[in-house]
Amino acid sequence: MYRILISDKLGTAGLERLAQITDASYDMKTGLSKEELIAIIPDYDALIVRSDTKVDADILAAGSNLKVVGRAGIGVDNIDLQAASIRGIIVMNTPTANNIATAEQTMALMLAVSRHTAVAHESVKEGEWTRSKFVGTQLHGKTLGIIGLGRIGRLVAERAKAFGMEVVAFDPYVSEEVGRELNVTLLDLDELLPQAD
Repeated sequence: MYRILISDKLGTAGLERLAQITDASYDMKTGLSKEELIAIIPDYDALIVRSDTKVDADILAAGSNLKVVGRAGIGVDNIDLQAASIRGIIVMNTPTANNIATAEQTMALMLAVSRHTAVAHESVKEGEWTRSKFVGTQLHGKTLGIIGLGRIGRLVAERAKAFGMEVVAFDPYVSEEVGRELNVTLLDLDELLPQAD
């Protein structure tokens, strides 16, 4: 049976998927120091991390049974890829794991800025509700400029369209046809910036 070590907090959905694996078991041990991780990693075939655990050459060298390091997230900058490659350890990530959350957070931040939410919140906490200062502006009818129509950029464009926004974008790797499918006007960067609200 394979053994998996999870060294950073992992969401319930991820744990439920791991529980379905019949030929593997997992242990979740978070907050380990580098030395503690080095001491226990030889017992494991796989290591799952988020961004708190730094998987350097020393940890990989100690992982005598380690076959794979999985990053529950997009970036792998906390994993020594060269050291993993030299040892034949596969490194993988979950490139779409946070896409929707990131697109939603983008919309939330646009709403917060357009409606002065943070400043209004502080005003209320201080007992100074001056409503006229916090009217803000609506997103509907505004033009959103997106630089990069990758996975997240496309999700932001979809959500912005649902708010009634016009969407213009710059991405040298996206065709006019894809722009039409997304109902997004593709522009050069120097054209996009002056048009975006």
